Amino acid sequence: MGQPKHDIGLSVFFPCYNEEANVEPLARKTVDVLTPLVSDWELILVNDGSRDKTGEIIDRLGAENPRIRPVHHPKNGGYGAALQTGFRSATKEFVFFTDGDGQFDVREIEKLLDRRDEADVLCGHRKHRQDKLIRKINSACWAWLVKMMLRFRCRDVDGAFKLFRREIFDNIEMKSTGAMISAEILARASHAGYTMIDIPVTHLPRTAGNPTGANFRVILRAFKELAKLRKDILKGKKQPQTT
Repeated sequence: MGQPKHDIGLSVFFPCYNEEANVEPLARKTVDVLTPLVSDWELILVNDGSRDKTGEIIDRLGAENPRIRPVHHPKNGGYGAALQTGFRSATKEFVFFTDGDGQFDVREIEKLLDRRDEADVLCGHRKHRQDKLIRKINSACWAWLVKMMLRFRCRDVDGAFKLFRREIFDNIEMKSTGAMISAEILARASHAGYTMIDIPVTHLPRTAGNPTGANFRVILRAFKELAKLRKDILKGKKQPQTT
């Protein structure tokens, strides 16, 4: 077997909430993808207080493979809390995340890795989003609002297929525990001077589990967080530190 294509360190993580039907196939596929692709990698599975068998499944996967690291929240903290845990748990030079629902083709991580020298943040944008029309309209309106209020650019704000230089998370804060987390990270990184590019990726239909983003309480919480974070994010620009 030849050397992996990319001689780098890569942390990959998935936030998971009640994804017992999705998490194992996605984890095993990711291992198959990463092994010939990256020389030094880890897979972090963040169980955000799931009520199904997600926690048991990721513990079993971790016992089978030392490169798989399960992390558990004792209770559901929200999408933002799960992402915060994933980013803070990452130990490698680069960190990538996608959702545990299997709506992205993890093989396309190679598209981002191939262009990692072009920017600090590589944002996968969904070419043909596989969601209902009303969900796509709501998402587009929300993305326009947060980009206008937080003053940053990204084609697919909430697209869960992004690659970051891990050092970014040494230099920015993360306060959101809800749906605002992606917008907050991108806005803080942009205002700190980090660069971003958009890369088209495939979006797949959800085959199991239930999305939580359209929940009224989730939406209300996001609007409250947006109002609170706007002033905090725009109060000043912090320049990235060099190491």
